[in-house]
Amino acid sequence: MDGIVLPIIAAIIGIVIGFLIAKAIEKSKGKKLLNTTRKEANSILKEAKIDAEAVKKDKILQAKEKFIELKSEHEKVILSREKKISDVEKRIRDRESQVASEVDKSKRLNKSLEQKENEFDKKLDFLEKKESDLDKMHKRHVDMLEQISGLSADEAKKELVTSLKDEAKTEAMAFVQTSIEEAKLTAEQEARKVVLGTIQRVGVEQAVENCVSVFNLESDDVKGRIIGREGRNIRAIEAATGVEIIVDDTPDAIILSCFDPIRREIARLSLHKLVTDGRIHPARIEEVVAKTEKQITQEIIQVGKRTVIDLGVHGLHPELVKAVGRMKYRSSYGQNLLQHSREVANLCGIMAAEMGLNSKVAKRAGLLHDIGKVPNEESELPHALLGMEWAQKYGEKPDVCNAIGAHHDEIEMKSLISPIVQVCDAISGARPGARRQVLDSYIQRLKDLEDIAFGFSGVQKAYAIQAGRELRVMVESTKVNDTKAAELSFSISQKIQNDMTYPGQVKVTVIRETRAVNVAK
Repeated sequence: MDGIVLPIIAAIIGIVIGFLIAKAIEKSKGKKLLNTTRKEANSILKEAKIDAEAVKKDKILQAKEKFIELKSEHEKVILSREKKISDVEKRIRDRESQVASEVDKSKRLNKSLEQKENEFDKKLDFLEKKESDLDKMHKRHVDMLEQISGLSADEAKKELVTSLKDEAKTEAMAFVQTSIEEAKLTAEQEARKVVLGTIQRVGVEQAVENCVSVFNLESDDVKGRIIGREGRNIRAIEAATGVEIIVDDTPDAIILSCFDPIRREIARLSLHKLVTDGRIHPARIEEVVAKTEKQITQEIIQVGKRTVIDLGVHGLHPELVKAVGRMKYRSSYGQNLLQHSREVANLCGIMAAEMGLNSKVAKRAGLLHDIGKVPNEESELPHALLGMEWAQKYGEKPDVCNAIGAHHDEIEMKSLISPIVQVCDAISGARPGARRQVLDSYIQRLKDLEDIAFGFSGVQKAYAIQAGRELRVMVESTKVNDTKAAELSFSISQKIQNDMTYPGQVKVTVIRETRAVNVAK
């Protein structure tokens, strides 16, 4: 329509323009010019009409094509919808036929179930009738048996139960006795195998510590600077560290004496810093000692963390980690407490695994079993009970707490982990070289072993060897025969076991030999 209107508007505009022009020409030039203008206007109108007709035809053709295109698309949409509707109708018909077949099937099934139910009712009635007949027969037989035996049914039942009970008790006692004998034959061998396998799989270290440390000096001139004017420097060091400093004639060395290894280590490191720096006076001493104490505290925490990581013990409370770190500076009978605890933890883990128990819990209990030996404050409780209280306070499991408290039999053992910790503690402390003994008591122990052997008749020589772990006894062959040698070995071992207190075990070996000596001249 826009194509038709525009030419018409253009024609109208052209007429108006022509009219105005003609009128102007008429006024100015005359009638001739007006006629020419009218002719041009008429020609313009004709051309406009022709163009309008052409545009009209084009637009009508375009409208028809558009209508045909829209109609075809509409027909396609209608066809697709009809196809979908037909598919849905087909699925509905299929579903209806399927439902109808299932309904028929269920009807047939119900019918068969009703038939089976009727058959079952008939069989049930038949069985009830049979059961009543059997009850009557059983009662009749029981009456006959009571008449024959002269006993009632209850009395016969009691007598039968009594006889069966006695027979079962006898068989059970025989079975228990057999089981106990078999266990006795194999238990010692299996236990020995587990203990030996555990010991062989653990690498051990030996660490002997003393109550004194030697601080080496470059020259004896430094001793005077350490002592200070009128001894003020050495007094300041002793007051700040709690360590006794012994300055004697020992060349290029002074001795630090203290029962607490942590304080002794603080004094040693502080002296090293002071001597290296060269400034030694009371104010400087207090400053260096304070810094060294902080350094040792951090080192204790790091040692505890490294230990628990190395052993694979996770989730330990920070206070318990700090207690584990303090073990590095504590010794028990000359055996470093941290090395001892690590060794016990490894032994417990291996032994628990051999016995099919939780090796992680056993290793945790073994590591913490001696934490009561490194208290922050003095306590009158035994170290096992104190360690158990700490473990309970910091959220350890009951099995671990019981193992810590029971490893010296202060409390009753309530889990299988407890005896494992006790055994591994004894293994670690009793192995040769693990702990330092006072020389006098060590010599006396060896002498007592030999004296026990000499107390039996027929003993010629006795030697305590392997740090007192073995006793070799030489006997006179004329007074002691082979049978008596075995009896003598057993008697000496029993005497040692009853009269002496010792860690570990002592092997008693009796040697009997016969010599024939002749001289050729």
